Amino acid sequence: MTRQTIIALEAGKYAPSLELAFRIARAFGTGVEDVFRWEA
Repeated sequence: MTRQTIIALEAGKYAPSLELAFRIARAFGTGVEDVFRWEA
């Protein structure tokens, strides 16, 4: 994952793929629902 990807995620300008979301959650030792929220 690049620095630009992390910046875009934090700014809400990028929605990660499901696989990437699970990888990020695993890196933090938590569930996907604790890292990401769905706001329609």
